[in-house]
Amino acid sequence: MLDGLRQFIADVVSPHPHGNRAFDENGYQLAATALLIHVISLDGEPSEIEKRKLHSLIESRFGLDPGTADQLIRSATLAEGEAVDLYHFTSVIMREVNEEGRLRIVEMMWELVYADGAVSEFEDNVVWRAADLLGISSRDRIDLKHLVAGRRSAEAGA
Repeated sequence: MLDGLRQFIADVVSPHPHGNRAFDENGYQLAATALLIHVISLDGEPSEIEKRKLHSLIESRFGLDPGTADQLIRSATLAEGEAVDLYHFTSVIMREVNEEGRLRIVEMMWELVYADGAVSEFEDNVVWRAADLLGISSRDRIDLKHLVAGRRSAEAGA
């Protein structure tokens, strides 16, 4: 099964027949997107708000056009469905992304958690576990949570 997942990821990040490389060499975008999909899937089927937020984050943070973002989300959804734990994704991210990038990924996780206006214990726990696997300190994780919550409150009050 692990070999199957590795092959799947290799297939996704390989060049497309038309010479258009939709994903980066290392697959960190796929891994990060799968991690984000895991977050919004914790409490069942992701809501339309969560799906729109995910798409918006993928486009803006990874600099992708809407079609490429759709393709990445589809591929990441398949990868997330086959994964047995968060380590498969966080290990790729740890190898390929610097601390600043990993902080941005945790911030994206919080943005998705707050997208529907409520933070469940399961969501809080998975962000904690993922942040830990990404080498993000508890302090930074909590600071990012408060930053996103504050932005969310400001948007709601505007």
